[in-house]
Amino acid sequence: MDKNATKIPFLLLFSVFLVATCGLIYELIAGTLASYLMGDSISQFSIIIGLYLFSMGIGSFCSKYFDENLLDWFIQIELLVGLVGGITSSILFIIFNSVESFQWILYGLISLTGIFVGLEIPLLMQILNQSNFGFKDIISKVFTFDYVGALLASILFPLVFMPKMGLIRTSFFFGILNTLVALLVLYHYSKELKYRTTLWLQAFFVFILLTLGFIFSDKILSWAEASTYDEKIIFAKTSPYQRIVLTRQDNNIKLFLNRNLQFSSFDEYRYHEALIHPLMTFTKNPEKILVLGGGDGMAVRELLKYTSIKSITLIDLDADMTNLFRKNEMLTRLNQNALNNIKVKVLNQDAFLWIKQNKILFDAIVIDFPDPNNFALGKLYSNTFYRELTHTLAPEGFIVVQSTSPFMAPKSYWCVNKTLQSVGFKTLPYHVYVPSFGDWGYVLASKQAFISRNVFQRNLRFMNDETFKQSQFFPKDMAQRATEINKLNNQILVQYFEEEWAKVM
Repeated sequence: MDKNATKIPFLLLFSVFLVATCGLIYELIAGTLASYLMGDSISQFSIIIGLYLFSMGIGSFCSKYFDENLLDWFIQIELLVGLVGGITSSILFIIFNSVESFQWILYGLISLTGIFVGLEIPLLMQILNQSNFGFKDIISKVFTFDYVGALLASILFPLVFMPKMGLIRTSFFFGILNTLVALLVLYHYSKELKYRTTLWLQAFFVFILLTLGFIFSDKILSWAEASTYDEKIIFAKTSPYQRIVLTRQDNNIKLFLNRNLQFSSFDEYRYHEALIHPLMTFTKNPEKILVLGGGDGMAVRELLKYTSIKSITLIDLDADMTNLFRKNEMLTRLNQNALNNIKVKVLNQDAFLWIKQNKILFDAIVIDFPDPNNFALGKLYSNTFYRELTHTLAPEGFIVVQSTSPFMAPKSYWCVNKTLQSVGFKTLPYHVYVPSFGDWGYVLASKQAFISRNVFQRNLRFMNDETFKQSQFFPKDMAQRATEINKLNNQILVQYFEEEWAKVM
């Protein structure tokens, strides 16, 4: 290798950059995948990241046993990293619903990827050590390129690759990058390699396999999802924030976000009438309404039944979601074109940040966020967020919060109630039966007492005065539980939610 000593560092240092980028991407993919398939919990996230880093440590330790044919070994490891890292997300999506030991397969593939990634940098450092660079120069250059590559990966993954490619295509893309690193080194130092013929064959096989996977990644995902959902998938898209899937069976349309059912057109009227109309019977002469979440427009549809309302502001983070329910003819029939109504203003912003900046007072606030199954959502059920709402609600106004199932997750439900009370709200808990979800809970909140209200509209399919009266009774198995307040720094609600729903899933 002496005659190529001046060339090795430039090529291999560039390889360090690509290796570091790919390595961190695989780690981010693993964490996101665990989040997507099994819930974004402290335990899952910690296990995935910790296991990946531990596996990298094992790989680094094992590198000391590689003494000969270092370039051959480096190329071989690169091909293995590209292959395992590239196909892992596809395998996991496909087997998720059919293999009982899914979690252990996930951990096994993550460990394998981590071991291979952990081998890469030490092998490169050994190769560089055989050149004319001093030890200090090697350490400084390798770690500089390593950290720069990691920074690039951490920026591009959430901003470019996830929203533009999704998990499966991103995995294949970076698997291809790893393979190209191997091909680059293989081509440049082919004469110095002991097993070059075998490596060429392996490299072409891996490259072709990953390229085909990249090309057909949408079909792979569609096939995997087809085995997940009982009904025919009529729409699927990965937005920057979530996976949106619509299914249809006969006339029943269902919306899933990250595989969690959001509504069924068969009975969504029960959910949305229970969400909106008790609130509106307490609110006197409502004119300005704020809806947080509810990007499907169903809650807005119910609000528009009140002629006194002059404006509705809807805050939903995901523009892909609101655009879908503004433009798709089948879906606009469901929400009665509510999001295109002249009274409705749609803002695609983070509700947590928007509330802090808002100076407008609203007569009523509807909070229709997904269940608090991760910290990004849990903050929207925190005392910090509810405290901001006290500055957004008019003195005589009312709030309603969808609050998960008091039967399936009683501690979660009553935690929402207690958190609202902790910032000064008086609350009125109630629940109704929605066939697609089971028994579902809501909490009304106000700065004033719940003294009197108007009667329900007569044109409703489900809610009326008698139904609402019954909904305020909680039997023993759903009775109030002692809970902590959901604070921004502890997110106890996310812990309650995961523990309770894990028992019934």
